[in-house]
Amino acid sequence: MEMFTSPEFWLAVGQIILIDILLGGDNAVVIALACRKLPPNLRTKGIMWGTAGAIVLRVVLIFFALTLLKLPFLKLVGGALLLWIGIKLLMPEAEDDHSKMEASDKLWGAVKTVIIADFVMSLDNVIAIAGAAEGAGAHHQMPLVIFGLLVSIPIIVWGSQLVIKLMDKFPIVITLGAMLLGWIAGTMLVTDPALNSWVPMQPGDKPGTTEVLPQVYYALGVGGALFVLIVGKLLAARKPAEA
Repeated sequence: MEMFTSPEFWLAVGQIILIDILLGGDNAVVIALACRKLPPNLRTKGIMWGTAGAIVLRVVLIFFALTLLKLPFLKLVGGALLLWIGIKLLMPEAEDDHSKMEASDKLWGAVKTVIIADFVMSLDNVIAIAGAAEGAGAHHQMPLVIFGLLVSIPIIVWGSQLVIKLMDKFPIVITLGAMLLGWIAGTMLVTDPALNSWVPMQPGDKPGTTEVLPQVYYALGVGGALFVLIVGKLLAARKPAEA
């Protein structure tokens, strides 16, 4: 019980809640985008199963949190996946008979999309939570990590439902959501360790560390968002023309 009287514990708790709000919102957008075409009676199921997959992934990833993102080329692969998912979300549904799947197939298709995207996006979330928990000391780290995962559940579930309602009323939210994935992809690509010798760097907050120059980081984020928007719209425009 002494950990509840520790200032470091509550500081880490506040940091984890903020991380969940900032980074969990991205996951909510992904789940909402993937589930938006489901019938209303299946949307809640899609969100719940997608969220369950997200939480299971985070539990697994937390054990590798200190080494996963240090592996070269992992972020490059993840960024490419997010670009593909973002472009795909801007594509119109096919109208031919082969696209008329049963509702259950659509449900699991949406859940699969959620899990692939969430796997990529959960890496930064898990690392951030683990870093915040580390500041509270070794004895408190694992309880704080578990707390961070539990806090993320309502943020993702409620956030996904809110985003779906917004997309129903304002279709431009779909475009903005796809561009958000492009932004995340661009910032992931530029921070991959394999590119450290190619990307302009500056000294990091901790001694002996380096980080990407802010202007380069944001430029790649904007570039990723514009790439998804332009390629997605061009391919979407070609589909009706080909039909």
